[in-house]
Amino acid sequence: MNLRPDPTFHASPKLAMQAPVENYAFTVMLSPDGSQSDGIAVIDLKEGSPTYGQIVHQVIVPNKGDEFHHFGWNACSSSLSPLSGHAFLERRYLIVPGIRSSRIYVIDVKDPLKAHIHKTIEPEELFSKTGYSRPHTIHCGPEGIYVSCLGGGGEDGTDGPPGIFIMDCETFEIIGQYEMDRGKQDKHYDFWWNLPQDYMVSSEWGLPPQFENGIVPEDLLSNKYGHSIHFWDLRARKNIQTMDFGENYQMALEIRPAHDPTKSYGFCGVVVDTSNLQGAIFTWWRDDDGVWQSKKTITIDPVPADADDLPDLLKGFGAVPAFGHRHRPQPWMTSISTSRAGVSGEMHQYDVIRPDEPCFGG
Repeated sequence: MNLRPDPTFHASPKLAMQAPVENYAFTVMLSPDGSQSDGIAVIDLKEGSPTYGQIVHQVIVPNKGDEFHHFGWNACSSSLSPLSGHAFLERRYLIVPGIRSSRIYVIDVKDPLKAHIHKTIEPEELFSKTGYSRPHTIHCGPEGIYVSCLGGGGEDGTDGPPGIFIMDCETFEIIGQYEMDRGKQDKHYDFWWNLPQDYMVSSEWGLPPQFENGIVPEDLLSNKYGHSIHFWDLRARKNIQTMDFGENYQMALEIRPAHDPTKSYGFCGVVVDTSNLQGAIFTWWRDDDGVWQSKKTITIDPVPADADDLPDLLKGFGAVPAFGHRHRPQPWMTSISTSRAGVSGEMHQYDVIRPDEPCFGG
């Protein structure tokens, strides 16, 4: 246990930007075919160092087939920090989920050059304590570590809906499901929150048979993937509103609230409109009556392609979706990647000083 507050916690994003830069970065190393174990690489970020930009340490896990995904910290400035009552936590551990194995590794990086596995949570424990599988995204939350899962129970992950579970931020014991009342939520993907306003927003992708072996084209074009986002009373763990963008807006993925916690708006990226193969960004906000609203504010056109090069389901479109995946609101803009699947190879930037009317910036 730390005997003083961790100096890497900051009271505001502005103060964090003014702080010294990190000395090391951590990134995933994936085995493309599952024949080797995945790992975490430690990269030297110290300018002037003879090993600057190089891998200086690796943590290779003992199991194969984990498929690491969105790992995160055990604690951070926005929650589980000294300002939120956890005075002696350290930003010390990386929580690394295996989306395919449902195994979770806790990696101690206090000394980055000696980073090592601190604890392993086996899939059987995850299944028995939560009823969930396929852990995907890690956030440190108000009372523990929040972990989103893309699968429910059973071998194929379809025995019950997926959701979020909570881990103890010090012992890393699994506490159990987050949801007390999930309402219409039956799929899951990303989630984020506004802590001062006590709400959370979550999104949808699909169930494990719809993504583990690649996108299922028939399901996509018959609108069987997720197309809703869900608003939650964060502390009560209750779904207070589900917003359906429309069944043709398939795969509502990344959720990004405004950085300013006094603002009640944010963005959600939708992979594809099956009526025209466009990607889209929806802006969502809370109106004066406390009801959540949304509208489509950005579209990203598909990439033209020769029908002879396309699968049968796409021949009539003469194009392929851009498959935009990531977008993050910045103080003045949102950057949107349309190249996760390597289709367009472009990065689009938008000025979102007016979130209801984003302006393309190149």
